Amino acid sequence: MGSGIAQKTAQEHYPVQLVDRDQPSVDRGQQIIGDFLKEAVGRRIFSEEETENIRTRITPVVGSERVADDTDLVIEAVFEDIDVKRTVFETLDAACGPNTILASNTSSLSIEDLAAMTDREDRFIGLHFFYHPAKNRLVEIIPASGTSEETVNKVAQFCKQLGKVVIVCKDRPGFVVNRFFVPWLNEACLLLEEGVGTEAQIDAVACEAFSIGMGPFALMNLTGPPIALHSTNYLAEQLDTPRYHGAQRLHDLVDDGVMWVIDENTDIDSSAAQVIRERLLGCVFAVADQIVQENICSMEDVDRGAKVGLRWALGPFELMNDIGVGEAHQMAQSYARLCGEDFLAPCTLAAQAAAGEKFSFTVIDVSMKDGIAVVGLNRPEAMNALNGDLVSQLGDAVERLNEDALVHTIVLEGAGKAFVAGADVKFFVDKIREDAFPDIEAFTRDGHRVLNLIEDSPKTTIALTTGLALGGGLELALACDHRIGTRRTQLRFPETSIGIYPGLGGTQRTVRICGLEAARWAVLAGNWIGPSVAQDLGLITHLVEPAEVGVTVNSIAAAGKPAEKYPGAPANPDASVASFARSIYSAQNMVRLLNGEEPEGAAADDPKVERQIKALNRAAPIAVRLADKLLQTAQTTSLSDGLDAELENLEHIFATEDALEGLSALIEGRRPTYKNA
Repeated sequence: MGSGIAQKTAQEHYPVQLVDRDQPSVDRGQQIIGDFLKEAVGRRIFSEEETENIRTRITPVVGSERVADDTDLVIEAVFEDIDVKRTVFETLDAACGPNTILASNTSSLSIEDLAAMTDREDRFIGLHFFYHPAKNRLVEIIPASGTSEETVNKVAQFCKQLGKVVIVCKDRPGFVVNRFFVPWLNEACLLLEEGVGTEAQIDAVACEAFSIGMGPFALMNLTGPPIALHSTNYLAEQLDTPRYHGAQRLHDLVDDGVMWVIDENTDIDSSAAQVIRERLLGCVFAVADQIVQENICSMEDVDRGAKVGLRWALGPFELMNDIGVGEAHQMAQSYARLCGEDFLAPCTLAAQAAAGEKFSFTVIDVSMKDGIAVVGLNRPEAMNALNGDLVSQLGDAVERLNEDALVHTIVLEGAGKAFVAGADVKFFVDKIREDAFPDIEAFTRDGHRVLNLIEDSPKTTIALTTGLALGGGLELALACDHRIGTRRTQLRFPETSIGIYPGLGGTQRTVRICGLEAARWAVLAGNWIGPSVAQDLGLITHLVEPAEVGVTVNSIAAAGKPAEKYPGAPANPDASVASFARSIYSAQNMVRLLNGEEPEGAAADDPKVERQIKALNRAAPIAVRLADKLLQTAQTTSLSDGLDAELENLEHIFATEDALEGLSALIEGRRPTYKNA
């Protein structure tokens, strides 16, 4: 875990110290990182040069007492032994400077108890990464009672800059994910012990019931049965729940130092399969209910933990809705009875079942401080893709904030590695196939309404485009007064490559920001736009280091709305991308480009020109021509009329065969074949 956290930190351009007790341990950590990076090169995730740069950001250190005293954050990741952790933290407390934040990557131990081992309880926090830290996007942040708000905010911002989905939760045994996941693993062991099914049979039933790729026994083999045993015994002790004590079969397996044997025979009697299904679901439902009752976190965060951290298709509360809250309540009650009368009954689920209603979920979070309202787009398992719920809830939030006299600045921020990665494509495909275009139009009109609330807001509006902002997400950002980017910023309009055009103002606001030629370069060819190019074009207004995002927000808030939101020309007209766009996407060249020909005056072997022609040829011809027509409209009409033109052409574009082909191909992971029809 320690080497994985160090690797991920270095990948995101932070200098990091890899600390262990002796040279062989440090060398082993570096070897683990080297092996992962070598694999990444083989899979073309990184180049050799990039991996070398990652390695140079990692400084090996032998001994905790040698940690640099000006270190900002230390993340302890030793094994789960309270005495070992005490020794480490006492050493770190003495070695680190007064501003250093100490964090523990414990998966189970009390953060309150660990914080008490130091003299900096205000700068101590739990920071639970999930395996593998360089790949898994979830992190739980657990403040102790004495942890300062400043510490929580700094650590949360650091995690977000790593592209992590952050859950801030109470310091309770198991925190969020392990609180329901570990009992689920042990319940599978108890079912095995009772002879209800074999490892393979229980895994197969679990995979079907939870729509997951690996069952509990395969997962224990992956992470190691000793970890499951330690975790479940710890929860049993801390929560005084005897049923959580590790099953004897699990104890025996760990004592023998072997793994579960999972054969190929998954056939099982339907009645036995039903017992397995109800017990495993009931376990998760009952414990998820307890998490919410104890105010450890929200039910939305419980679901995010399952979907992001465990990669479940649905979270526990979404599963309850899917199965039916009445049936889910019965399963949870049955499990609670197995656990005994001291087990906290599933009251949240009981109330929902009594009301006969499904759970409703919030995907927009709003926090306010000193007149700055941060609106979190919190749908990270779908990279915050715009769907009906998110758009509607965002509109409600912006409407309230626009009317709030105490608010002077609204900041939009996406959870995880994306700001917003476009609209929910499956929605469009389903509606086209159902011949339900009015639903597409209604969704898009509501999107326009919400973006206009931002466009016309009396408040200063800021989009934190510090990750991916694609399609509708980029259009949402362009409606804001300011857009902050970092080195992780990646922008793109992919619409013409999937058979449609940007329909939430992308053909209008882009031209008004950076001019027609640059907008053609961005929209028609769907070019990827990195942070420097985005700044040159004006698509982001502030390019800063990750640690400067908060300071930049405060600075913008103090300055207020921009003097000129729509300059109509690139922010840096002398930039190479601006010059290239002017030369290639001029009016006289457009006819040639749209016919797949080289633009006049271009070198026949210029790779940049070749890439543009190739991109245009791979896009849907109808979509490219219609998008260009709308881009030109932006030069001759008001913004309001231009947005109306986007809406008026919706039925035309979504009625084409190419629109269905492009959108379907994206979902299916294949290259589309366009017929210009």
